[in-house]
Amino acid sequence: MMSRLLRQGWAQKALAALVALYLRLALGTTRWRLVGWENVSPHLGPAPASGPVVAAFWHEMLPLMPALWQRVHTSGARARVLVSRHRDGRFIGEVMRRFDLGVAHGSTSTKGRDRGGATAVRALLGVLAGGEHVVMTPDGPRGPRRQAAAGVAQIAALSGAPVLPCAAWVTPRIRLPTWDGMVLPVPFARGVLVCGAPVRIGRDAADAGLAVIAAALADASRMAGAPP
Repeated sequence: MMSRLLRQGWAQKALAALVALYLRLALGTTRWRLVGWENVSPHLGPAPASGPVVAAFWHEMLPLMPALWQRVHTSGARARVLVSRHRDGRFIGEVMRRFDLGVAHGSTSTKGRDRGGATAVRALLGVLAGGEHVVMTPDGPRGPRRQAAAGVAQIAALSGAPVLPCAAWVTPRIRLPTWDGMVLPVPFARGVLVCGAPVRIGRDAADAGLAVIAAALADASRMAGAPP
């Protein structure tokens, strides 16, 4: 019944508004510690000196990451979150819009058939060329958990934009019974936000660069205190 209800646009938007309201409460009352301001400030600080980035983090941390955007977004720059065209992706997009984040629909996964992966890569390259940041979950939208798909390295290699490996974790928390074990914050928690050193991938080094990006995301997750 819930699945049928969420096919209705009005119901999806109403639920997204409620989820965003809860996240604002939970994230806003969490005591955050930010690690790596020196890595993000050249791109999103008060006087950005560098161009757009590809901000990447594991899919399970998606509900936590608006807290990072709210803390570092002081330059007037815009960012677009990549979400799938599936109903779940559209719902996530409705939630993210309520945190002043734009949305790009598609999937950079190329497993099996292309499924529009090349189209999504071209669209995100256009976003970066226009001066906007790109936000991605390299293991999304359907996993496997914490295994980065090739799209993030391809975009970094073709655009020249650095990948900013990010992570977030909170204690206490709620873990959903989803493929990624998605984390929901609870009000008045303690949290850590991590921005690792930017990773630059050479134009012809996408394949090798993917392993470097995955390792950087794993390091950021460890620094945030997120268990494997």
